[in-house]
Order: sequence, then C-alpha cells, then structure tokens
Amino acid sequence: MNDLASGTSSWSTKLVHGGLRYLEHYEFSLVRHALMEREVLWSIAPHIIRPLRFVLPHHDGLRPAWLLRLGLFLYDHIGGRRKLKATTTVDLDGPLGAPLKDDFQKGFEYSDARVDDARLVVLNARDAAARGADIMVRTKVTEARRDKDGWVIALHDQETGAVRSVTARFLVNVGGPWVDAIIQNAMGRNGANHIRLVQGSHIVTRKLYDHDRAYIFQNADGRIIFTIPYEDDFTLVGTTDQDYEGDPSQVTISQSEIDYLLSAASEYFAKPVVAEDIVWTYSGVRPLFDDGASKAQEATRDYVLKVEGDNGEAPVLNCFGGKITTYRVLSEEVLGKIAHHLGAKGRSWTGDEPLPGGDFAVDGVGALETALRQAAPELDAATIHRLVRSYGTDAATFARTGALGRDFGHGLYQAEIDWLIAEEWARTAEDILWRRTKLGLRFRADETDALAQYVTQRQNERRTAAE
Repeated sequence: MNDLASGTSSWSTKLVHGGLRYLEHYEFSLVRHALMEREVLWSIAPHIIRPLRFVLPHHDGLRPAWLLRLGLFLYDHIGGRRKLKATTTVDLDGPLGAPLKDDFQKGFEYSDARVDDARLVVLNARDAAARGADIMVRTKVTEARRDKDGWVIALHDQETGAVRSVTARFLVNVGGPWVDAIIQNAMGRNGANHIRLVQGSHIVTRKLYDHDRAYIFQNADGRIIFTIPYEDDFTLVGTTDQDYEGDPSQVTISQSEIDYLLSAASEYFAKPVVAEDIVWTYSGVRPLFDDGASKAQEATRDYVLKVEGDNGEAPVLNCFGGKITTYRVLSEEVLGKIAHHLGAKGRSWTGDEPLPGGDFAVDGVGALETALRQAAPELDAATIHRLVRSYGTDAATFARTGALGRDFGHGLYQAEIDWLIAEEWARTAEDILWRRTKLGLRFRADETDALAQYVTQRQNERRTAAE
C-alpha cells in the first residue's frame, strides 16, 4: 500500500542467518531450513548478500562455554554448510578482542551472512515484473469479496485516489503486520487474531571498531544483541523484542529500548556506547504467529500458512509469521498450495535463477568493481563499492563515462536516480535515500531538498509523457 519494503522488510537486523538463539527454544526445523537457505540466497544475489563472521565472546556469568560450543557445532552441521567457513575458537587477546573489556578472554567465531533487506524486496519485485507480474506500489486493497467466479478486489491508488477492481481465482494475503487487519477490514471477517505483533528496534552509531567482524552479545535477561559493521562508516546495534499494540506504521523506538541497547553493548565494549554516538534509529513490527509463548523473544519465528475455501468457495491463503531468510521457501510452499487448487504451472526454479544484477559468481565482486572503474573512471572507490554491492551487474547499465549527469551528493548521480525511477518504482527522495540506498545516513537537509525537487520534476515529466 506504500513503497516497496516500507514496512517490516526495511526494519530487520539485515541478516540471512539460521538464528543461533532459536536452538535454545528447540526450533530445530526452523533453524535447519534457514541454515540451508543461506548459501542458496548468497548464490542468487551475491551483490546484496555477503558472508559475515560473528564473534561470540564467552561471558562467565551466563551460558557455559561447553553449551555455546555445542550449539555452534549443531549450527555448523544441521544445515548443509558448504562454502561458509566453520566455527573456530578465538583468543580475544588479539585484534578481535581489542574493542572489548579485558574480562572477555575467549570466544567463538562462526558464519552467517548480511543482506540489504530493502533491496532484496525490490529485486524480487523486479524479477517478478520481468516474468509478467504487475507491481502496483502505493496501491491499497480496500475490499476483497467472493462472487460466483472467484474474488473481486478493490484497489485504491494512494497517489491519484482512483479506485479500480480486479478479479482473481485465488487470493494470497501476505500483509505482514496487517494480515489480520486485511481479514477483518477488506474481507469483512471479525475476530481475526492470529498474529502477535513484536516490536524490534535498532540504533546505528558511529563506527565502534575497525575490524570487519560482527559481535553477538549475550545478555543477563536471556536475550542477545548484535553489533554489525554497517555501510562502511557505521555500526548497527540491535535488536529489541517487546510486544506491540497499535498501528504498525506508527512504531518508533522508545527511550527504554535505546537505554537497553546502549547498556547491553556497553557491558562488553571497553569504551561505553553513549547516546551521542547514535546517528539513526529505526523500529519495525514483526508479525509473529501467536503460539501462546509467554515472552516476545520466545514466540516462534516460523511461518504458518492457512488456506480457506475448500468447499466450493474461492480460496484464500493467509500467511502468518516468517523471516527474511526463509522467504524463498515460504514462497515456494505458497505456490504449492496454489497449485493444489489451480493446477501446477511449472518446475521449481527460484533456487537456481539469479535475482536481477546477481548473475555473477559469489567471489566475483572484485572483478565487477574493476570493470566499473574502467567504465566510469571518474567515480571514486566508495561509490564504485556501493554501486556494485547494490546493483551488481546492473550498475554498468547506468554508470558509464559521459552518462552520469549531476552528482546530488555522496556519489548519487542523476543517472542512478533516473534508473531507480524508471526501473525500481522509486517515487520520492525517501524511497531513494532510505530503501533503494542508505545514503540518507550521509545526506544533509539541503542535499535532500535538492534531490526531492529533482525527483518531483522527473515524476511530473513521466506523467506528462504518459498522458
């Protein structure tokens, strides 16, 4: 109903991971499936998904070292790890322990991966569009009702106010935090109460340390937080877990969450992390299936799919829960349920076909950067690095000598902006600065205003050309 990835999908911890802590809650199936997906997703999107090593310091007052090592042994072996590095024991007297307090002498290092979550959403939308799907941003479903032939769905264009109807034989409700609201409001069914809304908040600080590893810190309350190198010059710290009531679009970080994250990180770092270090915060609402867990952090992260309408009624599938790492297998399972009602349409292919820009080897990022440097030598190293890790092979379609146009700041050239508007449904400066890129961390207010004016101008030109 808004921009792509403007909801929960932009507010994750930006990891493709098995979920080490879920082993404690006996979520072995979820962890196994997620671990199996890490290398699949890395292979189809090596530009936006990259391996990341995590350092887990042993804290004497919390889980014993043998338990941590047992969990990491399972983590290494239940998910079919092939290319990612195995767990090792690390001595924190060396560089990896330099940012930490002297109390932490021993730790473990294991593998997971990082992901640009918002770009993952956009790339899937682009891939779907290339295969015939209509992607309608800023379009809200206001009504979905059954008739004798299937579903009649009312679509409200949030920009123009226009309303139109489409028909479907099968309806899939993947509304995330709004999934129950869609059942209640659009479908007119009272009493839908399938999900538990859990708020997760993060802070982004100035870079807290110089090496390229992430940390996973245990806390006395049983929760964990991550500190992750982010966008080259920053550190991402999160997340929190607390139940949430209210409109998911209005969620914001609370002072108690900020205090919690600062305190949890300062428990480990030799130099305390303070409020003045924070450059940005963000919060999201996770739509977890309500399994009756007593604590928010114990609620299952697995998904539940429910199909209704087997008795001659037009079917609807409602999706409750889920996590980024298992989005592909969730999608294929949804297609399997659709095929049960409408007939199979083809083979499974999503684990083999690269997402847009991802048609290169997982170790080919360096070669792409070299090629882009030759195509556009006026680009600085930081911009080349960002473009390849955002667009992969697609960067060469707009980043060429003589075609870049105006630099709006920090290496964001006119050619990239035009491409995002034409190819990736960007409508506003916010879409570009906070979802298609993360340059919002660097842009000043005047630079943002200049970008907004240009985007508006280009949008008006496109509307005029279409009339």
